[in-house]
Amino acid sequence: MAYPIDASESLQTPAELGQRLAQGQTGTWWIAERGPIDVSGEALHGRLLLTHGAGAGQDSTFLVALREALGQAGVQVLAIEFAYLQQMRQQGRRRPPPKVERLVEELAGWCDFLSQAGLPAPWLGGKSMGGRVASLLAAELGDSPQTATGSERANQPGVAGLVLCGYPFHPPGKPERTRLAHWPALACPTLVLQGTRDPFGRREEVEGYALPACAEVHFLEAGDHDWTPTRRSGLRQSDLIAEAAEAIAARMALAKADA
Repeated sequence: MAYPIDASESLQTPAELGQRLAQGQTGTWWIAERGPIDVSGEALHGRLLLTHGAGAGQDSTFLVALREALGQAGVQVLAIEFAYLQQMRQQGRRRPPPKVERLVEELAGWCDFLSQAGLPAPWLGGKSMGGRVASLLAAELGDSPQTATGSERANQPGVAGLVLCGYPFHPPGKPERTRLAHWPALACPTLVLQGTRDPFGRREEVEGYALPACAEVHFLEAGDHDWTPTRRSGLRQSDLIAEAAEAIAARMALAKADA
């Protein structure tokens, strides 16, 4: 999904997107005042609103391969890009992301748009920073609109679940600075896909965290932050991406069966 987007058309209202998804359409559309959304795959097991990492957008090799693998596993992906990254493409220069609170607000706007389109609450997820943003929003919302009573997002739908790809548990080399303060507030099914040697949270570190009961960590053997394994392992990045996609589809299918 490169910028400028080769969108089939611009959609002005949530109902227009809802109608296309109800008809089983996939493709890339430009959503007025928000930006591009790329829809791929069939929602056999669930629908995932997928965000990106801090420095690379939805056209990164990793996310392109992940979306393809998820589609093959029966997960429909709605891929979006935050406004700062759209501006970065337009200006042709790198820029840091804004404060995480602003990104949470932006993701909440996308969730609200999907709700107005008549779609059930999606699973939220993302790569690294994008996963952190999704988890912060989920912690605010709880697992239903009622749990957010009293907050400014009280009328928004809950989150069906979380898919966190390479969660940044802490900055590299600073394991004491964990990003878990909001995790006790998570109430939805939460699946973390983490390389065993990810510098943002290695297996031995993550296994020592007291995570909430709703959270499950699927470790990807020998994988780093981008799930690239060591040569010695005999694995390829594509193997770990396929493994992660199957794990995501299975967790969505289980939640769907339990609903």
